[in-house]
Amino acid sequence: MNEKLTRRKFMVTASLATGFAMAVHPVSAKTITTDSNGLLAGAVKIPVKNGAIPAYRAQPASGSNFPIILVVQEIFGVHEHIQDVVRRLAKLGYLAIAPELFVRQGDVLKLSSVEEIRAVVAKVPDAQVFADLDATLAWAVKSSQGNVDRVGITGFCWGGRITWLYAAYNPKVKAGVAWYGRLVGESTPLTPRHPVDIAATLSVPVLGLYGGKDTGIPLESVDKVRTLLASGRSKSEIVVYPEAPHAFFADYRPSYRETEAKDGWDRLQKWFKSQGLM
Repeated sequence: MNEKLTRRKFMVTASLATGFAMAVHPVSAKTITTDSNGLLAGAVKIPVKNGAIPAYRAQPASGSNFPIILVVQEIFGVHEHIQDVVRRLAKLGYLAIAPELFVRQGDVLKLSSVEEIRAVVAKVPDAQVFADLDATLAWAVKSSQGNVDRVGITGFCWGGRITWLYAAYNPKVKAGVAWYGRLVGESTPLTPRHPVDIAATLSVPVLGLYGGKDTGIPLESVDKVRTLLASGRSKSEIVVYPEAPHAFFADYRPSYRETEAKDGWDRLQKWFKSQGLM
């Protein structure tokens, strides 16, 4: 192992930041804050190849054999919003955990512009993400009393795309909920496939939640994937909120739409329950 990689190994073991990513300030007054009463919640470290990555975990303070929900971050990292989502899921009885999936490439939490963050995220290989999610799931089962027979995944924006792909990749996943994840894209060595490429052969039921006014995800791509899903056997569904923009669930941003966000959260709960996760 060369010196540069050795230094990166120690950087990978860095702790999660508190608060919100620098690039999203100022934070909206509508930001939802979920307490940790009745929960075991906080930062943990997930053993991975060449070190460990930080993650945020929350679960009920008592009990065992919890259904597991993997929570996949936006481009802003596992900042306070994602940690709050993890706590919301734990309040429902899940063991929820969000690993920091960009840490090898850079600390996006401290970057002040979206352009800088995108430059870091563009270097993240899907294969690395899948391996880290595998490791996170293994840790949740071995070290945090999770039930490997009841595993779900949800993710937002960048994490929405990963939700589709990981549901196709790992047979342990029983259901997914993808929030406004990109559906089409160029095949590259780092990102060889996209949701459009796996939609027809997907076997895991995924619920996609999208905004009709999302300028970054054309409705044509949503319709294309919906048609491909219908030709397969996963029984996946896509819901489009006609007036919602991108990131309508992000209560800390101006894009937040309370009505659509609450409806989407209700659909998430019903979706996971319908697939036997709760």
